[in-house]
Amino acid sequence: MNFADSEVVGAILRDAGHCLAESVDGADFVLINTCAIRDNAEQRVRHRVRELRAQQGRNKRLRIGILGCMAERLQSRLMAEEDNVSFVCGPDSYRRLPQLMAQVREGQRGAEVELSTTETYADIEPVRLASNGISAYISIMRGCQNYCSYCVVPYTRGRERSRDPQTIVAEARGLFERGYKEVTLLGQNVNSYRFDNVGFPELMAMVAEVSSLLRVRFATSHPKDLSNELLEVMARYPNICRCIHLPVQSGSNRMLKLMNRKYTVEWYLDRMAAIRHYMPDCSITTDVIAGFCSETLEDHEATLELFRKVRYDYAYMFKYSQREGTYAAKHLPDDIADEEKTRRLNEIIALQGQIALENNRQEVGREYEVLVEGESHRSKEQLFGRNSQNKVLVFDRRDAVPGTYRKVKVTDCTAATLIGELCD
Repeated sequence: MNFADSEVVGAILRDAGHCLAESVDGADFVLINTCAIRDNAEQRVRHRVRELRAQQGRNKRLRIGILGCMAERLQSRLMAEEDNVSFVCGPDSYRRLPQLMAQVREGQRGAEVELSTTETYADIEPVRLASNGISAYISIMRGCQNYCSYCVVPYTRGRERSRDPQTIVAEARGLFERGYKEVTLLGQNVNSYRFDNVGFPELMAMVAEVSSLLRVRFATSHPKDLSNELLEVMARYPNICRCIHLPVQSGSNRMLKLMNRKYTVEWYLDRMAAIRHYMPDCSITTDVIAGFCSETLEDHEATLELFRKVRYDYAYMFKYSQREGTYAAKHLPDDIADEEKTRRLNEIIALQGQIALENNRQEVGREYEVLVEGESHRSKEQLFGRNSQNKVLVFDRRDAVPGTYRKVKVTDCTAATLIGELCD
């Protein structure tokens, strides 16, 4: 989502006459687009801001702006704590960036952090920053109103609002006509998308019908909103990728209730069964939090057991990070010692690594259509791409070209990657 937002910012600044600098040393402004989900992310931003003092010493005209969720959460307090920051700008105020930057040039500091109930940037064609010309993001909605007790997003991005579907389809069609082969529809909770009478299943069908040669992905879904209608649409269109990211956060009903997740483990497992029914070949990934407030060893074991049942292909795994302003920070003691959070997290990581390796070993011998994306990091003689299940395959280059579809047979694997050979 932040990457997509940066592309919107790039378009706004380009239209105002700015251009990208080739390096920090040659820049007038450095804009840092931030996340506030975890404290670790914010600390990295602060570290980067302090690193930039050296460049500011050499380049007296260099100014720093903080964008996004961290700017919204801390607002002018951030400029007081980091005195080399000239302005902050929240996620709904990017149209004001040219004016902010002009004020800064005149020696002022500023903050634009007002949240909107209507802003979607639907009329802005994003600048595809560092694009590979193959895959692109399309933001279909902004904001969140689930108010999970641990999460700061509703306070930094505001309430849900969805883009007109015609603007989304037009953006997807334009990308395909320019040679892109894959789009990912983005939102804090895409399956709650609604604009007039168009819900997310209808939108997915509309985008899939742009072309059978355009792959369509989406992120991220909330389990409470994952409908059979969406699964039916996914099963109907071969170019809708067979992968669903469905954050579970915990395998304990007690924890899910404290987290205000609005579903039970039983509901979640029912959704898993529904996915397998409609798309037996679908890949499932998740997010999980270790050591949330008052989590017992029994709660932790329930999460491990859920992982054993679902057998995720991949998981984003984190220990709980208390965020100021959330319900949990105000009302639920952060009472699990950091060492214990780390121990539990490492148990989850070890189990998921084992499951991912076992899942990938079952792929050996299978053939997949792979969208070739580019060179392997390890060797220029090899390329990599992803199959419909979003699994990375690495294979010898031969005559394959990035941006094309090729059949690849899996011959080996690691826990993270499938290794294969071209079939034709």
